[in-house]
Amino acid sequence: MVITNIALGLVGLGVVVFVHELGHFIAARLAGIDVEAFSIGWGKPILKKKVGEVEYRLGMFPVGGYCKMRGHDEIKGAIETDSDKIEPTKGTFYGASPVRRILVCFAGPLFNLVFAAIVLSIIWGVGFEFNTLENRIVLASELTGAVSPADEAGLRSGDRIVEINGRQTDFFHEVREGIAMNPERLLALTVDRDGETVSLSVRPDLDRNTGAGVIGVMPWTDTVVAHIVPDSDAALAGLLPGDRIVRMNDIEVINTVDVMRVLGEGPAHITVEYVRGGAVGRAELLVTQAGAGLGIGWPRVQFRTPRLSPPAALVRGVQETWRTLAVSIHSLSLLFRGINLAEAVSGPLRITYMVGDVAAAGFGHSGIMGLLRSMADFLALISIAIAVMNLLPLPVLDGGQIILYTVELIRGKPTHPRALRAFQTAGVVLIFGLMLFALFGDIMFLGGRIGSG
Repeated sequence: MVITNIALGLVGLGVVVFVHELGHFIAARLAGIDVEAFSIGWGKPILKKKVGEVEYRLGMFPVGGYCKMRGHDEIKGAIETDSDKIEPTKGTFYGASPVRRILVCFAGPLFNLVFAAIVLSIIWGVGFEFNTLENRIVLASELTGAVSPADEAGLRSGDRIVEINGRQTDFFHEVREGIAMNPERLLALTVDRDGETVSLSVRPDLDRNTGAGVIGVMPWTDTVVAHIVPDSDAALAGLLPGDRIVRMNDIEVINTVDVMRVLGEGPAHITVEYVRGGAVGRAELLVTQAGAGLGIGWPRVQFRTPRLSPPAALVRGVQETWRTLAVSIHSLSLLFRGINLAEAVSGPLRITYMVGDVAAAGFGHSGIMGLLRSMADFLALISIAIAVMNLLPLPVLDGGQIILYTVELIRGKPTHPRALRAFQTAGVVLIFGLMLFALFGDIMFLGGRIGSG
């Protein structure tokens, strides 16, 4: 399964990288800069074809890519001749004005954002189904025993969080998102408690492993069996879809957190009481795979979005892209607040796996259409993330290059070749170090996935 996910992920990342480099390619051609090579993937080309003046390549390592413009290696020549500037030559990168170089650098991230907006617009135009959970909560303290911000705020199990800072939250994933993006910020909650509206305030803790805000709540799910995994513990015990489990080992259970609490005691045998067709039944269940949830699938809410008209879909796609962009920038700020970088920072291997995992999950739920929608949705997210990362003001990245050429534009004279070389070298060292750090975390992450089957 890990290999399948990585294979799907490579295809997805290849699309996102292609879009990014296509932005640089088109902008370079419009700016009068000659392009020598356009490659998807790094390393020695395994496929290549020259069309006109451009050689198109497929690299040995299919993560990443580049658009090689004529004149990028002129720094070396200027240093060797001890020149104080790179002589501008028509058709080369450094022969173009600083403004044109800035536009070429910005085009890659811009294309990623446009790509994300188009993909999200198509998704909203077609409409889509997704399974989610209600906005009803259970206090995590019922399972862990630890007092959380939710307890301190006065939340109770069974409450429905219907608004966070005035924003409507109809489902639990919206509740989780509203909390996750606001660690250590005071949030105003509107709660539906048995039909009565209650206003509360809560300050989420910062989860230093993920950088997300947490308040200690879990989704409330009724203990009605939605489906049974064949040959599982529950199937062998005779449980059927539609059964409502009311007691386990003489302990009342009304939601799945209660079930988790019973399983947390590590029983080898569970006496299950359930209601089926109005009659109470009992089943003896041998626990051989508690970690798999006994083979019971619990109910979820199936929601389908309406199909939007093309203009409305475009507006929604742009809005979603902007919102995700803001969330991505906010997430970057959390890196400087003492979080566990090994857990929070993903490298190419983990991102590739995640892209494939989302695609595989979508296929498992809804076939080929589910695969395409899930993968498209996640690729839009990754495309936005790549745009944000490339615009960081770091050497070698597009953002660092934009700053460099902006300074050159303000000064009115070109940057000294040795300063350019030092800037690029510092960038390579920094990026290489970050890649090694992320790669180590990715290996540990994938090792855990392989070890767990």
